[in-house]
Amino acid sequence: MNRDLYIDFAKGLATLSIIFIHTAFWSGQFYISAETRVFSLVFDVALFYALSGITSGANIEKTLYRLLKLQITYMIFVTFLFFLDYFFKVFGLTFFSMEWLQNFYSTFGSKYATTSISAVPQWQNLGNWYLHQYTNADTFPVVMGSFWYLKVYFILTVFGVLILRFFPKHVHWFIGICIALTLIFNCFPWLYPTGQVGYVAFYLGVFLIANRMKGKKISLKMIPVLYVMVAALLLWMFWYYGNEIFYKINKNKFPPQAPYIIWTLFSLVTLFVFYNRLKITKENFITYIGKNAIFFYFAQGISSSLVYFLVVYLKEKMVWWILMILIYIINIILATIIAKALKKVDHLGWDVLEFLRRKTAS
Repeated sequence: MNRDLYIDFAKGLATLSIIFIHTAFWSGQFYISAETRVFSLVFDVALFYALSGITSGANIEKTLYRLLKLQITYMIFVTFLFFLDYFFKVFGLTFFSMEWLQNFYSTFGSKYATTSISAVPQWQNLGNWYLHQYTNADTFPVVMGSFWYLKVYFILTVFGVLILRFFPKHVHWFIGICIALTLIFNCFPWLYPTGQVGYVAFYLGVFLIANRMKGKKISLKMIPVLYVMVAALLLWMFWYYGNEIFYKINKNKFPPQAPYIIWTLFSLVTLFVFYNRLKITKENFITYIGKNAIFFYFAQGISSSLVYFLVVYLKEKMVWWILMILIYIINIILATIIAKALKKVDHLGWDVLEFLRRKTAS
């Protein structure tokens, strides 16, 4: 079966959008306008959940095996990150003063910088990362700031495959339940549960709707209707919440609430409009990113943290929008280089595990 390059292309564009979002919202908080940061959220993580729904099936064994491989790849990555973070701290303590390091981390690096920076490895952090408790990596704050997505992905993929496997004729009922729960949580915010329950209610709905769209095409007559509906919801949002809601979209993302959900509808509709309509016939740099999306997702956390150093030096030396474009391009280049390196690290990690398997089996 031929690989659908549109899926890879869409994943690649979504990944580039995530890199821009993290360029704008992390190091960009010091120089990029609030309006630009909000508009960066138009194409956000909801696209990944939709694309996952399109590519998922009802094969439980295959899905769980894929998730297990992803978990092991994730553990290899965070182990590498742990030692990389430790190296940077030791290097910093060797060449800079403790006061300088703390000022840097608190001002330009981690939003949750530790009160003391120690050269002793904090092994409990590595254990927490393995268990998806994302305690911060001070040198690379964007990495752990990105990983909330991964935990929700694991949860909704398991729920999704169970629904597709055991209730294939009643998927629409589960979509209805997800929509109903999302509406209840937004209409009665005091009922909104803590943790990831609210996240899953919305994103599982996106996942299942996308799965029902597999192999289908939105008719030309429906396209303007869908965009008009999105426009009407956006107008209602600004009428109901007031114009100031525009600047609060990101605050409504964690957990996803009505303003953020409405804000993402344009990207989701656009994804489905071009699905089975836009034909990508040749592989290119964007499809390459899409094929290696998980490594780019890991890599952009590191690269988006490293560009802090450039922003600190350049933010007073050029116009903000020129700096934004420059930093974004540099971020993509760094993420590409780091993603290729991470693939090698991952391959090495799997080789080590295979070596240990052979040794313990003999």
